Amino acid sequence: MMGLLVFLFGLIIGSFLNVVIYRLKHKKNFLKGRSFCTHCKKTLSAIDLVPVLSFIFLRGKCRHCQKRISKQYPMVELGTGIVFLILYIKFGLTLEFFIHALFSVFLIIIFVYDLLYYLVLDVVSVPAIIVGFAGSLLLGLSLTNLLIGGIIGLSFFLLQFVISRGKWIGGGDLRLGLMCGFMVGWPKILVLLVVTYISGAIISVFLLASKKKKWKDSVPLGIFLTLATLVVILFGDKIIDWYTL
Repeated sequence: MMGLLVFLFGLIIGSFLNVVIYRLKHKKNFLKGRSFCTHCKKTLSAIDLVPVLSFIFLRGKCRHCQKRISKQYPMVELGTGIVFLILYIKFGLTLEFFIHALFSVFLIIIFVYDLLYYLVLDVVSVPAIIVGFAGSLLLGLSLTNLLIGGIIGLSFFLLQFVISRGKWIGGGDLRLGLMCGFMVGWPKILVLLVVTYISGAIISVFLLASKKKKWKDSVPLGIFLTLATLVVILFGDKIIDWYTL
């Protein structure tokens, strides 16, 4: 029963994250104002805002203008609900759950925004760095552990940025490296970097093979970093134990 409630709570948070992502893009205050259709701008009623179910019952169309609703909305809602449920299964209703759920909120925003717009916003990444540092301290990670993780995460991408003169990665990826290092600490940051590049390579090969991308096309690094961070939060200890056997 509690797992279901956590999942439903995740759906609601996911719905809010969709609002945040849209309003960040259009430079609007996401804490004020009613939700509205992005096409006709009509204010949405409560029945139009039920996570996932509204999309299904409305058949993916706005009740007022009948324009298509982006599949991003139910996907983000479901994704957030699933992440929250998995975190609950792993940690229970503990401090670890709430802190990692907060981490995941930032990670999901960064993932979706970078996927859609190829951009990592300072207004999201800077607070995420602070939350990552403070949250990990609350979870009992030592200051030394966090600093080593942050330095490695930042330095790894800073080196690539300098060598390529900003062609391989952007400045936002440097902040993400620091954020990831603070969220997982040492030595999990090493696992995170490996998972990032393995997943990036696999997906890039798939995109090239399916002709959805060309060699000259770029793929946002932030989506792989955020996914890898979630993987390490959930399975980092097991990966390290497996590797050290």
